[in-house]
Amino acid sequence: MNRKSERPDAVKIQGKPLTLMGPKLEIGDAAPDFRMVNVALKPVTFEDLKKGIKIFSVIPSLDTPICSTQAMRFSEESKKIEGVRCYTVSMDLPFAQDRWCTLSKVDSFFMLSDHREASFGESYGVLIKELRLLSRAVFIADENNVLRYVEYCEDIYNHVDYTASLEAAAQLAGSV
Repeated sequence: MNRKSERPDAVKIQGKPLTLMGPKLEIGDAAPDFRMVNVALKPVTFEDLKKGIKIFSVIPSLDTPICSTQAMRFSEESKKIEGVRCYTVSMDLPFAQDRWCTLSKVDSFFMLSDHREASFGESYGVLIKELRLLSRAVFIADENNVLRYVEYCEDIYNHVDYTASLEAAAQLAGSV
């Protein structure tokens, strides 16, 4: 797959079409590696994450109501599913992520920032070329690092399907 590929009109912001960089991943694809940083500014790759089922909740910015809701919902709901870890991924600076976690009483360990290299954005096909933000999406990787749920929102002002994604995670956890 060509990480640098462009997908014109792949996402919208309130109806305005924008370009996504990177491949459109599908269920059954291997979860791509990435290089991000956590709130302590330490590098994190896919291999650094704990084994098990991983939810990547991708948002444009924690400073918006929809993104804040998504981060909070996945943080709360994923804790109820044994063997599942949810990581919120955005282009927000680690300092902003840490501030949001403190104010929202959310564990900052599960926040990852793609601001340095946009590695996650390009590898998972969610980097908005025109804005250098990530598009709203959800990816769930199983214990073998295979994608078992993939959702790209058509418009970043739309919510993801929380019910479908959390049910997919719960079903995977039950089959482990």
